Amino acid sequence: MTLRNLVSRPEILVAPGVYDGLTAALATQAGFEALYLSGAAVAYTRLGLPDIGLSTSSEMTDTMALIADRTDLPVIIDADTGFGNALNARRTMQSYERAGAAALQVEDQTYPKRCGHLADKSLISKEEMAGKLAAMADARRHDTLIIARTDAIAVEGFEAAMERAEMYVEAGADVLFVEAPRSTDELTTITERFKGRVPLLANMVEGGATPITQASDLEIMGFDIVIFPGGIVRALAHAAQQYYVSLNTHGSNKPFSNRMFDLDGLNDVIGTPEMLALGNRYDGKA
Repeated sequence: MTLRNLVSRPEILVAPGVYDGLTAALATQAGFEALYLSGAAVAYTRLGLPDIGLSTSSEMTDTMALIADRTDLPVIIDADTGFGNALNARRTMQSYERAGAAALQVEDQTYPKRCGHLADKSLISKEEMAGKLAAMADARRHDTLIIARTDAIAVEGFEAAMERAEMYVEAGADVLFVEAPRSTDELTTITERFKGRVPLLANMVEGGATPITQASDLEIMGFDIVIFPGGIVRALAHAAQQYYVSLNTHGSNKPFSNRMFDLDGLNDVIGTPEMLALGNRYDGKA
């Protein structure tokens, strides 16, 4: 099923964050129908650095291609600001599409951007953002969705964010993403204003500005997509920190063994027996 069809259903689409082939495979096995490739998650995992605009378009494209090799699920990819002006955004659409993305999320921050839940962000004009959306729409060759994100709540206030959102809908955004609402009331106001006009995306960031809300409650409010972009990184970083402390303390993995796969367990999860069998078939050994 295409991402557009998934978004058009009455039930909300839950897209967990992934950052490589392994997490994409695990999320697919868990039964999700779409995935979200977060720029923050790539910065955290590939660079070991914060989400302050340090990830490059090529790093995101490479990661997208590896994920597309590992899963058939549609992937929403973070395009940050489009990595520059409208022409850069146009090229980002082309490269992300080639890598296998089903949707691009682009935001109205200045370049370089920073995490939507960090302070001291700055914005481009809403007219420049509308131009980026138009450039991306002109460049796309497939039914790739364009998700327009505004970060204006923290910079210009809630009403200004609503005005920007209106312009982005008029500019042809396929999905609207108002970043970092600060309360349930603000979440509800967004859906009351835009529900039925354009699909709406909510972002759940642990410890962020928006209250963590269950997908079922967001669906009742009127949201069509909810992403959990960095949760997997926070979970794995927590586990990895404990693992390294345990190994350094004990000089062995035995004390941690009940919290990790053994060799056969991980091979089963990533499909090693099936891949070896496939190789044997191609070699005429099956």
